[in-house]
Amino acid sequence: MFLKNKKNSKIAIEQHEQLEYAQARMLQKKRLYNHFVMYLIGSVFFVIINKILKYGIQYDWYIWAITLWTFIIALHVFNVFVTHKFMDQHWERRQREKLVLKQQQRIAAMQKEIETEFPDSMINKKKE
Repeated sequence: MFLKNKKNSKIAIEQHEQLEYAQARMLQKKRLYNHFVMYLIGSVFFVIINKILKYGIQYDWYIWAITLWTFIIALHVFNVFVTHKFMDQHWERRQREKLVLKQQQRIAAMQKEIETEFPDSMINKKKE
């Protein structure tokens, strides 16, 4: 059950991360396709309400509603297919590593400051 070899565990972790990434990506695309289907159905519904049921017939409001929704779905498409290409799993990992390194540097600086201000203190010193 437990992996004894560190190399195997690293590979297993990478495979697990890749699987999670693939599932998240699939979910993004699935939501986009669902949004697009709702867009098509909603657009037809707006036209039917305005033209056939004669709701707000004096003004073609459905054009503005469909235009706004088209803009929103265009943003969704851009987010899924363009933005995500630049901010993928590798970008997230680099950002996470950068933030962890920055935090470690802050902790080291605070530790050094404590050691210089209180040289006789036993705070965070290794016991010999």
